[in-house]
Amino acid sequence: MATPEQIEAKMKKLKTQAEALAAKKTQAVVDQIRDIMSKHGLTTADVEAKTSAKRATKGQKVSVAAGKTKIADVTKAKAAPKYQHPKTGATWTGHGRAPAWIAEAKDRNKFLIATGAEATVATTAGAVSKAKAAAKEASKAVLATAGKSQRKGPQPALYADPKTGATWSGRGRAPAWIAGAKDRTKYLIG
Repeated sequence: MATPEQIEAKMKKLKTQAEALAAKKTQAVVDQIRDIMSKHGLTTADVEAKTSAKRATKGQKVSVAAGKTKIADVTKAKAAPKYQHPKTGATWTGHGRAPAWIAEAKDRNKFLIATGAEATVATTAGAVSKAKAAAKEASKAVLATAGKSQRKGPQPALYADPKTGATWSGRGRAPAWIAGAKDRTKYLIG
């Protein structure tokens, strides 16, 4: 069995061989590059100029139209914040998921960031939203008393089976104990 010193010596030897092999390959690649550059009459300054131009256009959209090249920035401008938390100063643009401090608010107008002419618009918008809310509440009250639609959720029982005590609301498919009956009045509750 080999000792740790022997293994370390072998590792050093292999490491130096690997470094020599890498240096040899690197030199071969550099020689190829120089050969290609001399064939095409290029200098290192030419190569540097091309690579710096590519770096400059990175993050930009290049379009070629009618023989002219146009470069436009691809980066999107951040939207200006529209809402601000009065205590913490945290802001939100109004796009995407609403943060917790504004998500539960019924009237978001009190969080609006308003300056100058926008301030008057915000106050009138607040009055309009209050009027809309009042109208909505009034319409809800009218609908509740009008009986326009059927009640949702569990219904009170209208029919009961005298033998088993099972009940049925009269909505949905009739249960077997009442389905075959011609006169359902004998099953009515109360």
